Amino acid sequence: MYADIPTIEKMLLPAIIIVVGFLVGVIFEKIILRKIKKLSSKTKWESDEIFINALRGTTTVLFLVASIYLALESTELSVHLLNFIHKVLLVLVILFVTVVLSKISVGFVNVYSKRVGGALTSTSIFTNITRILVFIIGILIIFQYLGISTVHILTVLGIGGLAVALALQDTFSNLFAGIQVIASGQLKPGHYLRLSSGEEGHVADITWRYTTIISLQNNTIIVPNSKLASAIVTDFNIPDEILLTSIEVGVSYDSDLEKVEKVTTDVAGEVLKETGVGVPEFEPSVTYKKFGDSSINFDVDFHVKKFVDQYTVKHEFIKRLHRRYREEGIDIPFPVRTVYMKEKV
Repeated sequence: MYADIPTIEKMLLPAIIIVVGFLVGVIFEKIILRKIKKLSSKTKWESDEIFINALRGTTTVLFLVASIYLALESTELSVHLLNFIHKVLLVLVILFVTVVLSKISVGFVNVYSKRVGGALTSTSIFTNITRILVFIIGILIIFQYLGISTVHILTVLGIGGLAVALALQDTFSNLFAGIQVIASGQLKPGHYLRLSSGEEGHVADITWRYTTIISLQNNTIIVPNSKLASAIVTDFNIPDEILLTSIEVGVSYDSDLEKVEKVTTDVAGEVLKETGVGVPEFEPSVTYKKFGDSSINFDVDFHVKKFVDQYTVKHEFIKRLHRRYREEGIDIPFPVRTVYMKEKV
């Protein structure tokens, strides 16, 4: 009964092996891996950084598991106990390898999506799906190693999956809607959107349940993917980021319209050039559109590089145009209404 209990002297060597293995893992993690990362940051190849980031936080544990396996060889434990511990260690190794492979897979998905763009744009939904698939494969390998039939497990999961699918219809609806939105290649992180319901902002991320939009006020807007897929969406980044924007202006009926047009386009051109958000190949233009109640109204059209640039341009343009009109004697009239009073006889 007590034959399998090792003495303190017999446990000393295994303990030393375990401690040494742990220290080697810490040294490798804190010193060697950091130096390798610094060297890899100087290269143009992105894959080496993916492997290094995947190993961070796992090498110490792997060294520890390896040292425990070696330490067991110098003990006098029973065969059954050794076999049990070996299985536990191997399961741990498979789990850690699965974690490393999931990080590597996600890293390659992100790199590839950034290169090609389109349907595989970098979002949480694809990284999470990749991570889940790798973990499922790892767990099935563990079951196979432990002698548990994966066929029966998959059958049970298939039957249970039908019940879960019925209970989680909204969740799966959002999941497939998110995949559809990304696969269409229309909406991507960074794009500026305006929904038919009035919300607008930059797309921050598309997850398996919802899309996160950050408004210009820095508020977070959460839109379920199923709602986004069925909504009317204006994407200000497609076909490109260049935006045509307009400002409505009115001048008095006594104004010289040729002079008004020249002065206005000059001011608009100066603002676009000095703010640095204008598009050189597009010149600002003036389009007279109607005779108003107290003024001749027209639109000043100009192109900016992206959606948010219009606010900077409008702010600066209104200030400078108002000052320039005063200098040129061009009147911006107030709304006028004439009231006739009729005396009762």
